[in-house]
Amino acid sequence: MESVTGAPVVVGVDTSPRSNDAVELAAAEAALRHRPLRIVHAFLWPLARLAVPPASPYPALDAFRDEARSLLTDAERLAAKTAPGTRITTEIITDLPVSALLAESRHADLLVVGDRGSGGFRGLVVGSVAVQTATHASCPVLIARRRRDAAGPVIVGIDGSAASQRALEFAAREASLQGVDLVAVHAWGLPPTLGAGELVPLAYELAAARDEEERILAESLAGTAQLWPDVRIQRDLHRGAPARALLGWSRRARLIVVGSRGHGGFPGLLLGSVGQHLIHHAACPVAVVRAAP
Repeated sequence: MESVTGAPVVVGVDTSPRSNDAVELAAAEAALRHRPLRIVHAFLWPLARLAVPPASPYPALDAFRDEARSLLTDAERLAAKTAPGTRITTEIITDLPVSALLAESRHADLLVVGDRGSGGFRGLVVGSVAVQTATHASCPVLIARRRRDAAGPVIVGIDGSAASQRALEFAAREASLQGVDLVAVHAWGLPPTLGAGELVPLAYELAAARDEEERILAESLAGTAQLWPDVRIQRDLHRGAPARALLGWSRRARLIVVGSRGHGGFPGLLLGSVGQHLIHHAACPVAVVRAAP
């Protein structure tokens, strides 16, 4: 999943108001990364939800094709206003949303989607489209949840897994591009249950557990400061639920970054409860980064 030289930032658009947020976010990312921006829309038969070629001879579809073209024109205008000088291309894609976005991700530096959608991308992100793209895309996926705090830090969830290491790389680069701090969050706690007759760990056992979690966090961050000397790195060793820790940070963050799967402090990310919770409830955009295949 290495960045492709000259690969664009791709954004999927539809007729929902939240789609504009995705376009603005994608345009800003393209400008920061010095990448072209590609805006795509999946044109489907509005009732049957079937892919229809743009050149199909059915007159009844003309109005819908015109709407799709108008949608892309408006999105291109908004993107050009957000990121003047960025090279922008648009395309109506004859395909279903998931397969269209996954195909785009194979040649993209970053894929951006809105957190809710309609039309060509119905159900983003609450439906299956965003979940499937975040899980299976060949590039990082950025979900445009609400507005980001321009002065806030980039937050990354760390658990020592391969996916979280890729998330850390992405987050550090993003913090450098944005000129903001990076906060590495690692959550830990007691076993989820204590059976009958089991003893609560003693204080020294808790101290030993904390030392181990500090080691995991330190090893995960080893070398990051040298690779990104312009980024100020903060550590948050959080004893408690990872979802609560990350949601708390999201209220004052520019971006939350997580791996698509994890262990330790973030079990089951993204398909587990933590990742799902962030997608639905985070107060800032969420980036999901897969481990290398």
